[in-house]
Amino acid sequence: MKIVKVEALGLFGKSPKGGWSNEIRPEDSIHALVLVRTESGKTGVGSVFTDARLVKAGLDVLRPLLIGESAVEPMRVSEKLHQNTFWMGRGGTLTHVISGIDIALWDLFGKACGQPLHRLLGGSHRDKVRAYASILMEEPDLMRERTAHFRAQGFRAIKIGWGPFGRRDDPRLDEAIVRAAREGAGEDCRLMVDAGASDAWWPNGLKWALNTARMLKDYDIAWFEEALHPDALDDFRQLRLQSPVPIAGGECLTRRQSFLPWFEARALDIVQPDVTKVGGITEQLRIARMAEDFGIRYIGHGWNTAVGLAADLHLSAAFPHTDMVEFIGGSPYIDDIVETPWTLDAEGMLEIPQAPGLGLRLKAQGLAELSADPETVALLSEA
Repeated sequence: MKIVKVEALGLFGKSPKGGWSNEIRPEDSIHALVLVRTESGKTGVGSVFTDARLVKAGLDVLRPLLIGESAVEPMRVSEKLHQNTFWMGRGGTLTHVISGIDIALWDLFGKACGQPLHRLLGGSHRDKVRAYASILMEEPDLMRERTAHFRAQGFRAIKIGWGPFGRRDDPRLDEAIVRAAREGAGEDCRLMVDAGASDAWWPNGLKWALNTARMLKDYDIAWFEEALHPDALDDFRQLRLQSPVPIAGGECLTRRQSFLPWFEARALDIVQPDVTKVGGITEQLRIARMAEDFGIRYIGHGWNTAVGLAADLHLSAAFPHTDMVEFIGGSPYIDDIVETPWTLDAEGMLEIPQAPGLGLRLKAQGLAELSADPETVALLSEA
């Protein structure tokens, strides 16, 4: 099965709020799908958490290395892309774009074998996984309403992040937000807090993170995410040593080489690589296995599309301690582009797809409404 076509499809028009200080607009592109087409007419699909303009530019660079290559050897082909573009800079746009290509190649590999992806990743430890609702922080009264709303929808785990938290130099407001979230979610709901310190001009440092972690313990917070600037490795190490709650991070890192210093420093309790940025499923596998060797728990980051969510679900099945997956309920980029949207069961769980490859059936009408490229939509709808 040789590759004959590689294209990108940007998603526009309904981008959800992200909580950034320079907030995205609905018409902005933060996600793009990647399709890889074979000579036999099969199509694999991947997802990239990057502006579609960058994805298309990256494909212009990578396409000559892909056309004519095998479509069912994702690990080798993805490494070929990394090796031949190293001098252009590891970890940025090209690494992000390779993520989408790699996911699409794994999708094709599964389809060629007639097997769901998790089986090809080494076997399945579960057939369903707990989904946590990933929502933005709000002022306390609205925060209480929001967590109560998602709890009523069936979620048994919720993560609150970004918004005003840590951005107003008012620890009383931070605590009021967390208290309200706990009240709305209920005592038996897992609750996580994401400071979002990768935001532009993040104002806080280690002392703020330590004081906040101590406050979070009083509300039974399952983990404290992105509490410090993404480059502050030594501060993360100090925070993890002194924090009474688990420390999570890693969504801004790409490729496995960037994670090793963090593991060696024991700077994280939970590592959160993003499969749509880090280099794809191939890199996510290697990072997650390396994390296991260091006794660090792997739970992927997923501010995502339906394609990225499917990849996360298969990866969650492949690792024994990955018992949660991030889920943006109500996002059109998840719900509107698949024939059968995901639904929670009575325990707040999502099923792991069992059809070959990623196990998705994309919806042409939904894709057409979120893009301006009918030719590429036609190819993706066959994926």
